[in-house]
Amino acid sequence: MPSSRLPSGLCALVGFFCQHAVAQPVTGFYKGKTIEIIVGFPPGAYNDVYSRLLASYLGRYIPGNPSIVTRNMPGAGSFVAVNHIQGTAPRDGTTIGLASPTIPLDEVLGTDGVRFRTRELGWIGRMNSNINVLTTWRTSGVKTIEQAREREVTLSGTGVGSTSYIYPIVMNKVIGTKFKLILGYKGSNEGMLAMERGESEGHSTSWTTFFGTHPGWYADGSVNMLTQFALSRKPVLKNVPTAMEFAETEEQKSILRAMLLATEIGYAFFTSPNVPADRLATLREAFQRVVADPEFLNEAARANAEIDFKNGESLQQQVVNLGDTEPAMVAKIKSALTP
Repeated sequence: MPSSRLPSGLCALVGFFCQHAVAQPVTGFYKGKTIEIIVGFPPGAYNDVYSRLLASYLGRYIPGNPSIVTRNMPGAGSFVAVNHIQGTAPRDGTTIGLASPTIPLDEVLGTDGVRFRTRELGWIGRMNSNINVLTTWRTSGVKTIEQAREREVTLSGTGVGSTSYIYPIVMNKVIGTKFKLILGYKGSNEGMLAMERGESEGHSTSWTTFFGTHPGWYADGSVNMLTQFALSRKPVLKNVPTAMEFAETEEQKSILRAMLLATEIGYAFFTSPNVPADRLATLREAFQRVVADPEFLNEAARANAEIDFKNGESLQQQVVNLGDTEPAMVAKIKSALTP
């Protein structure tokens, strides 16, 4: 009976051509292509600023010099964008995303609307950390966290997956504040405008967005800065207590620490699952070269966009570690997130 096996030399030849038909070199792949950066938020805030800055420089550092475009895909605290990148976007290194830094935690907690696995995404790099601040308007009778423990305070917010929702809700359960969220605003700009108009008493957003859009509000007393959601005080906010400083027990500290790890993820970019390793490595290297480019840094400074780089490998490991959170701690965090 004739053998069905191919001669070894022919097998090697077939393997060579099959391998090279599939594994197209990075230079050849990206030439003439367009990379789309999908922003999970509306235009105007600093998620948009960082994305458009990246779009202006990334192509010059990728072999083949592809075109880079940005597209805003807001909705559900950026879940709409992440679900799209996970489920339907091309998995070839031509799609990059920027979303809420809490998405790894949302996945761990099983938040409604999550249809993504953050450890499967290819994390590329971080532009900046994402320290959030919680403010009330100057006319509010609540000017401190202590006062927010005594009476209800309305805050404008976006969606349940956003930090504008998550951090205040956790403060309610862990610290005993009485924040009431009014959701449905399309972004932080609308949320701050609502505070200014009196539709809400306050708003929680990133420091980058707050200072970049209203640089005088903190200095001139337009707002009361109640707390910063960070593991340690930001130098420019040295007189503003962190949320961690209100924790009174080790359990409270552990819950808040797990929540505030999102500040370390910050304005981080990622690509689709299963992108070939050489293309992911290329995107990471190009990103790192962008954030070291003097012209880029000058343009970022003009936009009041601070740069605090973290590489993709570190982000990937951080996401994996968060995904491995012990079930007992997950239960405690879930309890803290229940309004």
